Amino acid sequence: MKILIGQPKRENNLQQLIAEIKSNSEVDLMLFPEGYFTANYLEEVCHLANKHQTYIVTGYKDEKNKDRVFIANHFGKIILERAKTPENEGLYTPSKINDKNFSFGYLLCREIFQGLVGLENGKVDIIFNPIGVGMFSEEQYEEWTDEARKIAIREKAMVIGTSHADGSYRNCGFSIPIAYCFDQNGNNLLLSKNDTRTRIFDTETKLIKLVETI
Repeated sequence: MKILIGQPKRENNLQQLIAEIKSNSEVDLMLFPEGYFTANYLEEVCHLANKHQTYIVTGYKDEKNKDRVFIANHFGKIILERAKTPENEGLYTPSKINDKNFSFGYLLCREIFQGLVGLENGKVDIIFNPIGVGMFSEEQYEEWTDEARKIAIREKAMVIGTSHADGSYRNCGFSIPIAYCFDQNGNNLLLSKNDTRTRIFDTETKLIKLVETI
């Protein structure tokens, strides 16, 4: 499987997703950050997944501006959708989906620190971690990626995360955009900060290719 790891700027349309999906026809799955699009684009995102025969994994804002989980498969069918878990609560379920030959786990942003209920019963191949904006400190960056590494080892699954290229946590004015990928043994395949270039990860070869800026 070839996975495009995107770090788009926040936008009010789907321009960057459309550009990436058209320019990278070999990709089997598109991973974009938390809250990338709004509910009025749900139908269009599903249409793009079907038209280009690719999975789309991201997050979206509902009508009340609340973050929600989103995975559409290559037929344009939504196969995972739920609310984001509130802070200081146990992980909402479902957080795992089996589709065709793949088993995906999903942790939306800070859900990575909120337990693994729904992931622990049965193996998943890849756990996705769409993140809203970048880290607000170097310490948070280290804490976040260390937790992702631990989850990869514990669940024997690849863990892949990405944030937007811009924006800051609660508008604090400081942001470290990140993207990362750990293999099933916790080995670092990608550990990026302040580098918002698009990448394509091949799960078979474990190689990561940089994509030219669109």
